[in-house]
Amino acid sequence: MVPIVVSASAARVARATLPLAELSSGSIRQAPDGWHVVLRIEGVQYHLWLKQAPELSAFYSAELPLDSDYEIRAHAAHRLWRVINGRPPGPSFYQLSAQRRQRLALALRAFDGHVDGASYREIAEVLFDRKRIAERSWKTHELRSLIIRLVQDGLALISDGYRALLRPPSRKK
Repeated sequence: MVPIVVSASAARVARATLPLAELSSGSIRQAPDGWHVVLRIEGVQYHLWLKQAPELSAFYSAELPLDSDYEIRAHAAHRLWRVINGRPPGPSFYQLSAQRRQRLALALRAFDGHVDGASYREIAEVLFDRKRIAERSWKTHELRSLIIRLVQDGLALISDGYRALLRPPSRKK
């Protein structure tokens, strides 16, 4: 999650206020670079970074750096603005499709089987119907290639590839 930079302002820009009074002690912490706040509003979690200690009576504004995460930050800031103004947050910026979630689950299950010492055929029999494999030669079966790719995908996920799940695919134009 990319935090939103929030700063206090003396000017009254908006009527909505951040619900800082409702924070628990575990939701806010001081760090060398400022204050880190986790707000949970309407079932959505927002990560905020404040330059100064939070003030209950202050009015806040969002500062969005024009970096590679700008689009994600702008969407998150808009969702936060909607919620503190009593509106529904709107859709998430990026969600995995059901097909992608299913493939990721299969990849992790295949990798777990591989780590436990199961053969590719045994993994296939557990993940897919055993009847699909029984009559055909395993060496030329299409499931063999799929299982090998799933194990490789699982290894990639375990080896830091899971971070790619946090970002949407590149929209290069």
